[in-house]
Amino acid sequence: MKRLLTLALVLCMVVGVASAEVTIAFSQIGQESDWRTANTDSVKKAIEAEGWNYVYDDAQQKQENQVKALRNFISQNVDYILFTGVVSTGWDEVLKEVNEAEIPLILLDRMPDNMDDIEYAAAFGGDFVEEGRRMAIWTKNYVEKLGRSDEELNVVILEGTTGADAATGRQNGIMEILKDTPNLKVIASQTGNFTRAEGQAVMESFLKAHDKIDVLLAHNDDMALGAIESIKAAGKVPGKDIIIVGCDSPKTAFDAIIAGEMNATIECTPLYGPFVVDALKRLMAGEDLGRELIHPEESCFDAEGGIVFTLDGKLSEKAADKIGERQY
Repeated sequence: MKRLLTLALVLCMVVGVASAEVTIAFSQIGQESDWRTANTDSVKKAIEAEGWNYVYDDAQQKQENQVKALRNFISQNVDYILFTGVVSTGWDEVLKEVNEAEIPLILLDRMPDNMDDIEYAAAFGGDFVEEGRRMAIWTKNYVEKLGRSDEELNVVILEGTTGADAATGRQNGIMEILKDTPNLKVIASQTGNFTRAEGQAVMESFLKAHDKIDVLLAHNDDMALGAIESIKAAGKVPGKDIIIVGCDSPKTAFDAIIAGEMNATIECTPLYGPFVVDALKRLMAGEDLGRELIHPEESCFDAEGGIVFTLDGKLSEKAADKIGERQY
């Protein structure tokens, strides 16, 4: 009996050592928003719960920092690399170096434009074009509901970081819908770099340049929340004088919707941790996950729970019904 207990203890120790010897490195773009912070925390928590070594690098929104981090990961001979690129272009050389080092690469959230030319083990990201479409479709339907379809409404857009596929995709989706919605006229569109501070500053400039702004579409909720402060400072009522639609759906956006200061938010879940861990376990078991970009299920939320949808076409719940379970 004693011998069996000893063998069991040794086996547990071996498994524990093997688990700890797996090193997962994550090159993250920074912490520019509530979404990004939740994304980083989700991945870190899930990896550390497995007992794996976790190496993290915050690029502070600089591509050169990410290139340096990826090369450091290669020199450290890590077992897997998780990568979210601050922009889409400029990764050809360093990602090919990752491939040459034969370190499995997992792409998260933002995809590089050379996906077809590199090897990667798995890819998880939002459907950014569809998110942009949903922002514009919700706005179009809401305007119809208000009986303002025949009124020419001026639209301003707060874009995300120039060159980021999240910004490019959402903008393309928005414009795809608005080109067939002539009463919604885009009068200004400028980057706010996905940050609250820049969203506030750009919205202030929009308000100074244009006497009539009816709709604000923000590529993320942090910029929308910053813009709300500028709208208030200009003596206007956010959510009423200006219809505000954001994207990401953190608790802060739900709070603003419930307070009547935002009208809707399109979900883009940051909680990639479970997806990443599942993918890593399958890769460790020798499974080929293929090259398909996997989109987590996402919804749209507003105050009434009416003009909303999910990928499977079902109505989602209103913001007030979801805020209690929101983890970010």
